[in-house]
Amino acid sequence: MANSTSLTLSYFILGAYLNVGNLRYLYFTITALLYSVIVIANTSLIVVICRNRSLHEPMYFFLCSLFVNELYGSTGFFPFFLIQILSDIHTVSTSCCFLQIYCIYTYANVEFCNLAAMSYDRYLAICCPLQYNTRMTSKKAFIIIIVVWLYSLVKFLITLSLGIRLTLCGKVLNGLWCRNYLVVKLACSDTTVNNIYGLFATAFSILVPLLPIIFSYMKILKICFSGSKQTRQKAVSTCTPQLVSLINFSFGCCFEVIQSRFDMSSLPSVLRMILSVYFVILQPLLNPIMFGLQMSKIRVILFFTRKFLCPAVIALAVISLCSGSVHSGSSSLRKMSIAPPARRLTPWATPEKNRVQPRSRSTVPEPRHGGKSHQV
Repeated sequence: MANSTSLTLSYFILGAYLNVGNLRYLYFTITALLYSVIVIANTSLIVVICRNRSLHEPMYFFLCSLFVNELYGSTGFFPFFLIQILSDIHTVSTSCCFLQIYCIYTYANVEFCNLAAMSYDRYLAICCPLQYNTRMTSKKAFIIIIVVWLYSLVKFLITLSLGIRLTLCGKVLNGLWCRNYLVVKLACSDTTVNNIYGLFATAFSILVPLLPIIFSYMKILKICFSGSKQTRQKAVSTCTPQLVSLINFSFGCCFEVIQSRFDMSSLPSVLRMILSVYFVILQPLLNPIMFGLQMSKIRVILFFTRKFLCPAVIALAVISLCSGSVHSGSSSLRKMSIAPPARRLTPWATPEKNRVQPRSRSTVPEPRHGGKSHQV
């Protein structure tokens, strides 16, 4: 019976969706708008970094990889989620379910490893500024980014292959999207290998990026307490976006792991639904603001170069202004450590100190050989 069920299993049923009636069209519109903002904001920042040679530095290469990963993770979640919002029967094919598991799990691993690489880059820039250009070159940054992506993609191929081989005796997944452990819980066959590898992979996914993050920020904090005021300001301005992004993403992933492994039925269903999609919705929205508009070089290009003043950039500015991250007037210019753009001088706007004063009515200079002066 188990084998026949496994052979005929071609789809899963997602049991966490609620019947909201005609409100689903409102939820669909809000979700589609969020996805559009994520795509436009992250794509715009990728284009800005790629097209400006002044941003071709290791730190901005890591940022570009981070923005690409936000697009990758969002695309693995939002189209599927939008279809489910409008559907009356919330089913998903087994192939699409396993594909979504692979996309979202690799997205989470790349995100953590990318943040770890960025923390090490900031450690070199703050603690070893004289050696930074030799220890962190553009070539080394590219190698780190390639290793991060290959490590994540290959690692979760093993997780996927272990899940596909299982004999399944159920169809209902109690979630808004496909999660690996929910599929494993439906298995009739032995899942010892899946459980052991799952725990090992989870611990490895946390410890590998966590160790360089802790090492880097401990060194940076040591420099902050013993260094000058200028060093502390530099450390705070460059490390704050990374710490906010790391804490936000860690919170979302931590709840997702706890919800998958333990019974969370005591929590309200709406709260569980919101927290289960927290890290795939808020993180791609937060990173363009924290890393894009808070980095002075990118902000200068966005606001003072005409060719980048597109609707996407204006949308980013509106989001940032609403969150209070961009200050107006002279204070923002001081924070960017640049001078306001010089006013173009026109013939009728000559500076006072250089303006030629008209000669007043006076007498003609007296001739050398004497004589009377004549009135003009």
